Amino acid sequence: MEPYCADAAADVFAAAIETFNCLLGQLADPQTASWTHDRLEEVIEQQGRELLRLLLQAHLDLRALREQDAVAEAGIGGAAVVGADGLPRRRVEMRHHRLLATVFGTVTVTRCAWRAPGLPNVYPADMALSLPAGRHSHGLARLAVAEAVRGSFDAAHAAITARCGNVLGKRQLQRLVQAAAVDIDAFYQQRSPVPRTRDELLVLSCDAKGVVMRPEALRPATAKAAARATRTFRTRLAAGSPAPRGEDMDRSLISTIASILAGVRRRGGALGSRSCTNITPSFRSTTRSCLGTGSPRSRT
Repeated sequence: MEPYCADAAADVFAAAIETFNCLLGQLADPQTASWTHDRLEEVIEQQGRELLRLLLQAHLDLRALREQDAVAEAGIGGAAVVGADGLPRRRVEMRHHRLLATVFGTVTVTRCAWRAPGLPNVYPADMALSLPAGRHSHGLARLAVAEAVRGSFDAAHAAITARCGNVLGKRQLQRLVQAAAVDIDAFYQQRSPVPRTRDELLVLSCDAKGVVMRPEALRPATAKAAARATRTFRTRLAAGSPAPRGEDMDRSLISTIASILAGVRRRGGALGSRSCTNITPSFRSTTRSCLGTGSPRSRT
């Protein structure tokens, strides 16, 4: 590595090294011998998260310095960067900044902007880092989806804040989850089963679940039936517990999911004997598609 890069690396990682030494000294101090394990966990979690954020920030700063050094060595005359539109940008400006919210916290990305009159800027560093169009990193988006599918958005937001700090609002969390689902329809369209031959099997698996809805989300006919119904709640409806028998009528929709598996028939076949006992699966899954539907649940 060139001396300039070595000095730059030592410079940008100074804050991370200082934070690590501070944490190390704090843990080695005799006064911490009286700390309970939960206090140790809390201190290491908080300062450890900040240490990880500083390490990421230092690496991004080092890449920015190297990019600026490469541009300075190449010289501006004759140098150009071509954008996605196929047009060159020959002017360069240093130290353009943008924020990036990550699972470790928020960092600042510094990069060079290649410009041309009347054209949007091109940032080669953004493409090298595969930065998202928005502020939140791909890792944070994956975490948002993983937490959201476990329960409510409020619970997901609380879990992310406890782990990553204040890097994401509830509305931003909802947008990240919605953005992650944009390819679902196209994905299943690509995996839709094609017509099969007599040597292949199609297996259909269905399941349904009644989901209690808010009054404004009910369909008109179901809402009218719910308004006419007289309810006597004998027990309290709690989250995660089934409603007493009959008390969720006219208040829920039936969510149905169907899975279609296509397989290849094996020698011997599923009906190798006339008896239905001791039948073993005779297909291997090759494609699978899922369809979700909703229908009202009522007494009629």
